[in-house]
Amino acid sequence: MSATENRKLVEDIFAGLEKGDGGPFVRSLADDFCWTIIGNTAWSGTYRGKAAVRRELLDPLFAQFADQYVNRLVGLIAEGDRVAVECRGRVTTTEGKTYANTYCWVCRIENGKLTELIEYMDTAHMNEALQPPQVAA
Repeated sequence: MSATENRKLVEDIFAGLEKGDGGPFVRSLADDFCWTIIGNTAWSGTYRGKAAVRRELLDPLFAQFADQYVNRLVGLIAEGDRVAVECRGRVTTTEGKTYANTYCWVCRIENGKLTELIEYMDTAHMNEALQPPQVAA
């Protein structure tokens, strides 16, 4: 796919995320998708495979949200198979805390699917607002 097509895929993902609809994002994940969260938090590390990302990252994360998570696109740069995204996410946690983080996502796209996402964020804020992940057995 071209950089223009990759850009459009990410814009479509954020059209959903801005309204609290994660469907376009989840549908865009390749089966071998790899998500790395940079830093030294309980959430930091690399999650490998679409099923593992959902089970080990997304399900425990969204279990801590009291209302609908939204993530707004601020800007993006697309070149070849890479798209760099600046975005802002916001939600209230089940403990009543505001989790409003700023992200930089560096994404790799192959054949119309996200294959890799490296996430940079305010890890101190993450530690303040979220509990460590609780993965279901």
